[in-house]
Amino acid sequence: MPLQDTDISATDRLVALMDHLGLGSAYFGTAIPRDISGLVIAHPERLPGIVLCVPSRLDPAPFAGIADRVLMIAGERGPAAEATARATARLPAAERSVLAGYDAPGSWSDAVADRTDEIADRMIAFLDRLAANGKRPGTPNSTTAEGRHAGITYRIEGSGPALMLLPFFLAPSQWAPAIPRLARHFTVVTLGGPHLGGVASLEDRARMPTYQALFRTLIDQIGPRRGEAVLEIGCGAGSLVRLLARRLGDANPITGADVNPFLLREAAQLAEAESLGEMIRFTEGNAEALPFANHSFDCAYSVTVFEECDADRAIAEAMRVIRPGGRVGLVVRAVDMPQWWNLDLPEAILRKVTVPPHSVAPRGVADRSLYRRMREAGLVDLVCFPTMVTLDRPGGPIWRNREDHVLSQLSAQELPIWEAERDRAAQDGLLFMAHPLHCAVGTKPQ
Repeated sequence: MPLQDTDISATDRLVALMDHLGLGSAYFGTAIPRDISGLVIAHPERLPGIVLCVPSRLDPAPFAGIADRVLMIAGERGPAAEATARATARLPAAERSVLAGYDAPGSWSDAVADRTDEIADRMIAFLDRLAANGKRPGTPNSTTAEGRHAGITYRIEGSGPALMLLPFFLAPSQWAPAIPRLARHFTVVTLGGPHLGGVASLEDRARMPTYQALFRTLIDQIGPRRGEAVLEIGCGAGSLVRLLARRLGDANPITGADVNPFLLREAAQLAEAESLGEMIRFTEGNAEALPFANHSFDCAYSVTVFEECDADRAIAEAMRVIRPGGRVGLVVRAVDMPQWWNLDLPEAILRKVTVPPHSVAPRGVADRSLYRRMREAGLVDLVCFPTMVTLDRPGGPIWRNREDHVLSQLSAQELPIWEAERDRAAQDGLLFMAHPLHCAVGTKPQ
């Protein structure tokens, strides 16, 4: 039976794909440990070697039993440096390799493109040592170079022991720069689709009722009139622009722009699958230098993107491409307000878990300065509405993204307290958390 339902776990999908390819085991490379943590727990024998490549979120617990097969690659600074440093204390048998001088500020960091040879060489050396010690997987029996199974797309290149590469969160280049080098040593199986990596998180987030409510409010305030052209800046996998297309129908020309060609390919496929492909034009474009003429759109919006770029340049670009009288709506994560878990926790734990992840580029915006920046850019009639978004699907990708950050910070004494309170809330049907965002809509003067 095809595995297409969104409630089927990533673990079941990966197992089905491995079976389809005739792989009893494979090396794995991922930047998102939660994508394989279920597989590690349920089928540790199928993962003779794991590379966690610049993971900005990392719960070490699932990897404790096979830590001697784990390589963690991190920059010298940034969330991945902090996450892997904390994990080292709980995974003493794992190997940690630091890219000297490298700063990976967040999940959008393009680590493999930035440090191609270093990352590929460290992966090859580590996995070759495992192979020499008898931890060597087989090779796929597939005669096709690419395909789709269990909702996962795959592409096969090279020869040698199987190395399955899962998608990064937002990295524009993904694994592509390193694949030619890796394919000389391994049969590289590159994975994609809506159930893994950043696409899974973006799709999961867009299904949250309060997130959809936030987006409805944003579009209500922007108020696109029939025939007006609308631009989403940083559309990612198209999760929100598809909601917009379903709302507006064919009444408005809609464009989704993103700097990430991998996400744009996924976005186009998802739009086609929902029969929305003809309603949305997807194009590659950087928020700091949009590939559109002045006054090309009537409305523009962006959701949780301006944290990751030069925010002032991006706001200026949004102003440039909309017509006088047009509206700009912006939403960013709020690191200047606490996040909130519906759990009864001791003060020492609360001090850790109420602090939002500080994943912000040096010139990004993730605080109340958003409102001042929009005003200084020339927008008028600002409507500002800080908002809390609720996550209530424990085990889902976006929940795991938040909870894994928490779990990596808790001590061995604090973890049982967290788990007991979390389980109690789940039994009561009251397990949820909420995190804050800054939101505003302004008008470009006539």
